[in-house]
Amino acid sequence: DPPMIQEHRLMQDKIYAALAFCRANKLDRVIYDAPKHRFGIVTVGKSYLDVRQALQELGIDEALAREIGLAIYKVAMPWPLEPGGVRAFAEGLDELIVVEEKRALIENQLKEQLYNWQADKRPVVVGKFDEERDWILPSTGELSPAQIAVVIGRRLLKRMDHTGIAERVAFLEEKERQKVTMLPAMQRIPYFCSGCPHNTSTRVPDGSRALAGIGCHYMATWMDRSTETFSQMGGEGVAWVGQAPFTETDHVFANLGDGTYFHSGLLAIRAAVAAGVNITYKILYNDAVAMTGGQPMDGPLDVPMIARQVAAEGAAKIVVVSDEPEKYGGDNGLPPDTDVEHRDDLDQIQRQLREVPGTTILIYDQTCAAEKRRRRKRGQMVDPAKRVIINELVCEGCGDCSVQSNCLSVMPVETEFGRKRAIDQSTCNKDFSCVKGFCPSFVTVEGGELRKPEKPDAATREGDDARFGALPDPELPSLDAPYGILVTGIGGTGVVTIGALVGMAAHLEGKGCSVLDQAGLAQKGGAVVSHLRIAETPEDISAVRIAAGGADLVLGCDLVVAGGTETLPKMRPGITRAVINAQQTMTGEFTTNPDLPFRSEALLSSIKETAGDPDLVDVVDATRIATTLLGDSIATNLFVLGYAWQRGLIPVSAEAIEEAVALNGVAVEMNRQAFLWGRRAAHDPAGVAALMAERAVPEPAGHTISRSLDELIDRRTTFLTGYQNAAYAARYRSLVDKVRGVEEHVTGEPPGLEGSLTAAIARYGFKLMAYKDEYEVARLYTDGSFAKQVSSRFTGDFKLQFHLAPPLLAKPDPVTGHPRKVTYGPWMRTTFGILAKLKGLRGTPFDIFGGSAERRTERRLIAEYFETVEELVAGLTAENLPLAVEIASIPEHIRGYGHIKEASVTTADTRRTELLAAFRNMPAAHQEAAE
Repeated sequence: DPPMIQEHRLMQDKIYAALAFCRANKLDRVIYDAPKHRFGIVTVGKSYLDVRQALQELGIDEALAREIGLAIYKVAMPWPLEPGGVRAFAEGLDELIVVEEKRALIENQLKEQLYNWQADKRPVVVGKFDEERDWILPSTGELSPAQIAVVIGRRLLKRMDHTGIAERVAFLEEKERQKVTMLPAMQRIPYFCSGCPHNTSTRVPDGSRALAGIGCHYMATWMDRSTETFSQMGGEGVAWVGQAPFTETDHVFANLGDGTYFHSGLLAIRAAVAAGVNITYKILYNDAVAMTGGQPMDGPLDVPMIARQVAAEGAAKIVVVSDEPEKYGGDNGLPPDTDVEHRDDLDQIQRQLREVPGTTILIYDQTCAAEKRRRRKRGQMVDPAKRVIINELVCEGCGDCSVQSNCLSVMPVETEFGRKRAIDQSTCNKDFSCVKGFCPSFVTVEGGELRKPEKPDAATREGDDARFGALPDPELPSLDAPYGILVTGIGGTGVVTIGALVGMAAHLEGKGCSVLDQAGLAQKGGAVVSHLRIAETPEDISAVRIAAGGADLVLGCDLVVAGGTETLPKMRPGITRAVINAQQTMTGEFTTNPDLPFRSEALLSSIKETAGDPDLVDVVDATRIATTLLGDSIATNLFVLGYAWQRGLIPVSAEAIEEAVALNGVAVEMNRQAFLWGRRAAHDPAGVAALMAERAVPEPAGHTISRSLDELIDRRTTFLTGYQNAAYAARYRSLVDKVRGVEEHVTGEPPGLEGSLTAAIARYGFKLMAYKDEYEVARLYTDGSFAKQVSSRFTGDFKLQFHLAPPLLAKPDPVTGHPRKVTYGPWMRTTFGILAKLKGLRGTPFDIFGGSAERRTERRLIAEYFETVEELVAGLTAENLPLAVEIASIPEHIRGYGHIKEASVTTADTRRTELLAAFRNMPAAHQEAAE
């Protein structure tokens, strides 16, 4: 016989041998065998565990399964499907449901084997589709136990009546519907790490668009980056080969990671060159397989190697962009005519490349921020003794620093004078892109080191032990049925560690435990949800995922994730308990929305409403307590675990948890203390609150918000006196007092701190009057407040560098025309001191800065505001009061410096004109209504 036929016969022999082995050893077996079967479920692998969990969710145990004639056929070898056993199982059934992940491998074989059966013996077979060809168990995505339970329940109820199953199906359907229809108050989506090169590299010039691919850079598709679509690995940009002839767009960018390039991305570049399309591949060389944890690439690869390869493939132009272009000096191994530029010129470079016909290459060279952090900790990379700090009083809260850096370490700070910005030093990876924000509030601290929070010593711990004494042990939950714990948090904060510790503790006690971590891209600051199921024995656990309504406890280490669509459907009203960390950690959306509110009340309301009883939800300020008492916010999650344990919500002993902490071997003493403090906070909240008051570090003066209208006005009057003089402050005070008297007359009651016209004018009249010109910026750097801010956060020998764009000295950017910032050394403090003393020149003929367009605009805004207030007061009624407050609050959105402020003023002027027109028309409208 020919070799092909011989090979075919050999394959047949192997198949027959496999089938015989499966049949002889009874690998496929029947579960829940009953005297008479009516319903059968055929399943395999993971789907078998999901089916067992689904039956539990429906309340179907072995006894009920026998009663209704339900049996499960567990397949061990999905292909080829052994026909004898499955045919015997199927005989006499009314209906057979095939449950399997992805495509219908078993289902199609089964239908073929039963095809020629007599109609009265052949059962109805459903799987991916039902009899009407409607999807019921889709091939796309992952099948959850809740989905499977709903399908099984519906099929059973078509042929029988059962109140319990019907109620469970209705409950599960509602929970599944919630996941689709629920609109959470906030969402925590994955985002680029602080300092990630992709924060800069994935930008495209105005008028261009980019194509995405496999890698961390894919996250640009849900940012404001004009980036769309994705491809398989190695297909990056190839879609453009088909699109290009049929679109008016001349050129696109395609993002391509270095790991993908080495794997197969070079083939995509080769295809683009062969097709002759106009495309620029941005090869993002970050020196690590960043998306999956920073592993090294599979083989040798560096920037010169990439450049030589793409040059050989026929690239029309190659440019290397780096934050350290100087390292490419001399014999750098790059091909001839390769340009090396600084990343600060990325926009201009991309504009040039999009005009070059053919396939061009931009290699963006900057090490992955997370990998930098790892290498610095291991001593494998220099950690520059340089950090960024923001002068909060100089900051206008415009958000341009977030626009420039797209960085999660630029955080909001609520102060007496509004929302400002601060750098989260614990997450900052020293990319320094935020300094490009057009604002004089950015200062770099060179040398010295961060002032670390004081951690309790042995004597302090002994004193605390004596103060709180021994804690009583609570009654732990019963394990009559598997116990479900859902842990929610933020990637990179140790959420997965909690599941690992509790799982190990259960193992140490001989209990069954499963842990499923849903992380996805969560290491990038996104949501992490860990499913823990604990049972008396491992055999009691079927599926590892907590089904809809299946959580006995929610450990909410992050409020946003705890109130999200992955968590709330897992809660069962009246049953599920929750322990929620009240800490407000802003989401990535803040980088593009500087006014994004943190909706903590809405999130907590959703959690309590879903729980069905507010008493089932404990809210504790875990991060603040853990940081104050232990000196590190990383202790937060163990604190939350300890709190829940003391509440009697964790079904393993404290001794086992502490032993698991010791076995983990990381920060053992601190983690033990965090667990202990969580227990103490649950048992004696008043005692812990008293200790917090004793040890709390005083907040900076500007962070203490006014608690009354009088306090708010007095603070601003004092500030304006220092800003200019007493007469200037008196002008402000006179305006506020006048409005206060009129408003009280109109409403019949004294104006309050929130929502009143007086409070709005007190805030925003002050904001306009205290505009930050050169004299004021200098004063705010030399009045002592900034020195206190720096000394409270840094220690050692350091010097300050100031990043400014002086209007008379700064050179314009060649592309945007906006002034470019320049770095000035410590001597700038002397200049600031001189300028601060010249504040008396402000607004006089001798004001050397007063003639600029920006200063003239600021004076115009003050005059217009006073005129507007006079008009509002003259026509104020109870009906138009809310509109008057809105008009008076318009300056809230006038922020920033230079071109940033100019844009906000234009928007504010338009809004003011619209609202004033509405205000003027309101009395006539009321008169017409009365007539």
